[in-house]
Amino acid sequence: MFPDTPGQTGDISLTEFEAHTRRLAAWIAEYLGHPERQSVLAQVAPGQIAAALPVAMPVAAEPLDRILDDLDRVVMPGVTHWNHPGFFAYFANTASVPGILGELVSAALNQVGILWRTSPALAELEQVTTAWLRDAMGLPPQWFGMLTDTASTSTLQALAAARERDASLDIRERGLAGRTDVPVLRVYCSDQAHSSVDKAVMTLGLGRANCVRIASDAEQRMRVDALRAQVEADLAAGMKPLAVVATLGTTSSTAVDPIAEIAALCERYGMWLHADAAYGGVLALLPERRAMFAGLERADSLVVNPHKWLFTPMDCSVLWTRHPDVLRRAFSLTPEYLRTREQDVALSYSDYSFQLGRRFRALKLWFVLRAFGLAGIQERLRFHCALAQRFAGWVEAGDGWELLAPVTMSVACFRHRPAGVTDEAALERHNAAILERVNASGRVFLSHTKLADRYTLRLAIGNLRTEERHVADAWALLREASQG
Repeated sequence: MFPDTPGQTGDISLTEFEAHTRRLAAWIAEYLGHPERQSVLAQVAPGQIAAALPVAMPVAAEPLDRILDDLDRVVMPGVTHWNHPGFFAYFANTASVPGILGELVSAALNQVGILWRTSPALAELEQVTTAWLRDAMGLPPQWFGMLTDTASTSTLQALAAARERDASLDIRERGLAGRTDVPVLRVYCSDQAHSSVDKAVMTLGLGRANCVRIASDAEQRMRVDALRAQVEADLAAGMKPLAVVATLGTTSSTAVDPIAEIAALCERYGMWLHADAAYGGVLALLPERRAMFAGLERADSLVVNPHKWLFTPMDCSVLWTRHPDVLRRAFSLTPEYLRTREQDVALSYSDYSFQLGRRFRALKLWFVLRAFGLAGIQERLRFHCALAQRFAGWVEAGDGWELLAPVTMSVACFRHRPAGVTDEAALERHNAAILERVNASGRVFLSHTKLADRYTLRLAIGNLRTEERHVADAWALLREASQG
């Protein structure tokens, strides 16, 4: 016997949905309209949020009003506000209103992009939006683009393609375990590269020891002479140089590796060149900035994250490659239940990724690109870079302050150096204390790094809602904190 029809324990009515949506829209508008009412850094202790929640899920259905009430009571105290105009830590990440609306529609449509047939709109909008960005950035028109969640995934897939390009290795079918006919495969990146490169190498079974970190120069750029020497030494040892990951806007200082020279070396030794431009790549949207990426067209793959400096809500990463056939060869696997009559004429992104299902990420990106337009995006990127230069000028003119890296994009790396203090350990303690005092204010949030073993403060500008007054406030707090 079939069970009784469920009562009011499942989905809510559309009438209720409409009412709650109005309430939630007002809540979001209030939040986005007054971000400075919140402390930018969450003011909770570890475990505090979990302790405010029941140990077990509710047995009885709870009204949505109560759930929405708990947003303010439970969730918001534990939120670090990346949308806050005083958020200057790590990297830019702003949820614009068009992006939020696109995300809402995506959730409602609930598309599962397994095949073209399962969502033609998802597949084709993804092709269009990645092509729009490609062309606006001045990239080669034949480059194939796709969306992933983050640059970590994009880099993983690019290096999987690099591993597959040499078909004689037959790694796809035979793997690496127990084989003596496959040489040690080496992947190279600078000592400033993102940790996702190491993780990709680990995940692909190449071994972290074979992710070789190459020394950088005084401006944190990969030294091509050191790369060449390492590649030649590895060849002499019977290893196979597989790929190089060049960083175009390093996490710590936004340094740009000399990609044209690296590309020439990769071409000489048959290595795949992956360009990690997750943060800084959007600057190619500015014609006057493209010179810093000269040679990028020679890369085999490239990643840029719209969820960083392109005002698109998390998560959204673009992977381009000029070898889609190799990427497809690395991942294509079509069981009988996924075979369709369109498979030879329509693009299915599952053929180019280890993921089968995929979200409709292109929808929010489409909303953002249309709502801002190229001119609107360019205006904001230029403004952020100008703010970073202004801050750098304040640092250089400030008593006891110094820049520790060139300001090439919208990130400033700096520290306070009191007169007569030369000991690096003492300088680290001093600047770490400054950082703690500034972040405790709740008005701004900065992060740190180390450059040439020097403790370095970072101010990363790129929030859609940041104005000059917010940068000026950060500078005032820093100067005050430096006095102890």
